[in-house]
Amino acid sequence: MRKMIHIAMVQVDALEGLARDTDRSFQDLIDEALSDLLKKHRRPVTVKEMLTQSLERGTRKRTPRTGQP
Repeated sequence: MRKMIHIAMVQVDALEGLARDTDRSFQDLIDEALSDLLKKHRRPVTVKEMLTQSLERGTRKRTPRTGQP
């Protein structure tokens, strides 16, 4: 899927310089930045993490609470 986003030119220039200096692609740097942002906010990044999180949520919903009549 493709999405259009706006990135300030100063940030684009900085990323292009970093890409050149590290011999990585612009896309690699964007992917890393987005992955780090998702991890920072405890969001799943990979499909495996998404499925694991979904299963954990399902298990929590089905676990009976103790002390409830």
